[in-house]
Amino acid sequence: MTANEPPKFDPEYVATLREVLDIAVEQIAAEHRTPATKAMMAQIIVQNAARGVTDAHELVDDAVRAGSIGAP
Repeated sequence: MTANEPPKFDPEYVATLREVLDIAVEQIAAEHRTPATKAMMAQIIVQNAARGVTDAHELVDDAVRAGSIGAP
Protein backbone atom coordinates (compact mmCIF):
# COMPACT_ATOMS: atom_id res chain seq x y z
CA MET A 1 0.00 0.00 0.00
CA THR A 2 1.39 3.40 -0.95
CA ALA A 3 0.77 6.65 0.90
CA ASN A 4 -1.91 7.62 -1.65
CA GLU A 5 -3.63 4.26 -1.78
CA PRO A 6 -6.58 3.88 0.60
CA PRO A 7 -6.60 0.84 2.87
CA LYS A 8 -8.70 -2.10 1.76
CA PHE A 9 -10.86 -3.57 4.51
CA ASP A 10 -13.34 -6.39 4.05
CA PRO A 11 -17.02 -5.60 4.78
CA GLU A 12 -16.97 -7.44 8.10
CA TYR A 13 -14.02 -5.39 9.33
CA VAL A 14 -15.68 -2.17 8.15
CA ALA A 15 -18.73 -3.12 10.23
CA THR A 16 -16.44 -3.65 13.22
CA LEU A 17 -14.81 -0.26 12.70
CA ARG A 18 -18.28 1.34 12.58
CA GLU A 19 -19.08 -0.27 15.92
CA VAL A 20 -15.81 1.06 17.31
CA LEU A 21 -16.79 4.54 16.12
CA ASP A 22 -20.26 4.29 17.69
CA ILE A 23 -18.74 3.20 21.00
CA ALA A 24 -16.21 6.03 20.89
CA VAL A 25 -18.81 8.68 20.06
CA GLU A 26 -20.92 7.60 23.05
CA GLN A 27 -17.94 8.32 25.30
CA ILE A 28 -17.52 12.00 24.41
CA ALA A 29 -19.56 14.93 25.70
CA ALA A 30 -22.86 15.48 23.90
CA GLU A 31 -21.83 18.97 22.75
CA HIS A 32 -18.93 17.47 20.80
CA ARG A 33 -21.05 14.85 18.99
CA THR A 34 -21.16 16.81 15.75
CA PRO A 35 -20.81 15.39 12.24
CA ALA A 36 -17.38 17.04 11.97
CA THR A 37 -16.15 15.47 15.21
CA LYS A 38 -17.57 12.08 14.24
CA ALA A 39 -15.82 12.30 10.85
CA MET A 40 -12.53 13.23 12.54
CA MET A 41 -12.87 10.28 14.93
CA ALA A 42 -13.67 7.93 12.04
CA GLN A 43 -10.58 9.13 10.21
CA ILE A 44 -8.40 8.42 13.24
CA ILE A 45 -9.88 4.94 13.60
CA VAL A 46 -9.29 4.11 9.93
CA GLN A 47 -5.75 5.51 9.98
CA ASN A 48 -4.86 3.47 13.04
CA ALA A 49 -6.45 0.34 11.58
CA ALA A 50 -4.52 0.88 8.35
CA ARG A 51 -1.32 1.02 10.41
CA GLY A 52 -2.18 -2.37 11.85
CA VAL A 53 -3.83 -1.50 15.15
CA THR A 54 -6.37 -4.25 15.79
CA ASP A 55 -7.18 -3.78 19.47
CA ALA A 56 -10.68 -2.30 19.70
CA HIS A 57 -9.94 -0.67 23.05
CA GLU A 58 -6.93 1.13 21.61
CA LEU A 59 -8.93 2.27 18.58
CA VAL A 60 -11.70 3.59 20.84
CA ASP A 61 -9.28 5.29 23.23
CA ASP A 62 -7.46 7.14 20.44
CA ALA A 63 -10.74 8.27 18.87
CA VAL A 64 -12.17 9.42 22.22
CA ARG A 65 -9.01 11.32 23.01
CA ALA A 66 -9.31 13.22 19.72
CA GLY A 67 -13.07 13.68 19.91
CA SER A 68 -13.14 14.88 23.50
CA ILE A 69 -12.24 18.41 22.41
CA GLY A 70 -14.41 18.38 19.29
CA ALA A 71 -13.45 19.07 15.70
CA PRO A 72 -11.66 22.30 14.82
